[in-house]
Amino acid sequence: MVLPSTFDALIQEAQQSDLYTKFVEQLNKDFLLANIDLDFDLEILPTSLKVMLHEVVYKLIQQKFAEYLNVLYIIDVSEDKIKQLDGSDMFKLSEDVTFLICQREWQKVWFRKMYS
Repeated sequence: MVLPSTFDALIQEAQQSDLYTKFVEQLNKDFLLANIDLDFDLEILPTSLKVMLHEVVYKLIQQKFAEYLNVLYIIDVSEDKIKQLDGSDMFKLSEDVTFLICQREWQKVWFRKMYS
């Protein structure tokens, strides 16, 4: 599996595969497991999803770092990929982490579809 390299490509692939709803459900499920009060509507527009998720990740990094680490652990975002990110700009860092979260969630949904 080749992971999409941009958020727009990821969303396009999810929509073409009729898996966008499953993708949103997976995000909701994993954030709930991490005890983060976040529940996206299944019909949320991709642009709104991106903005809202980015905002949540940014706030977690700034205000609730332990919960942020817990989310990354539950979603199973690669520690190596996180370490490669530039942490000098918190806004950019949170944007990059948001994309890594989306990539990993998409990977879970895609594998479930392909191997079930």
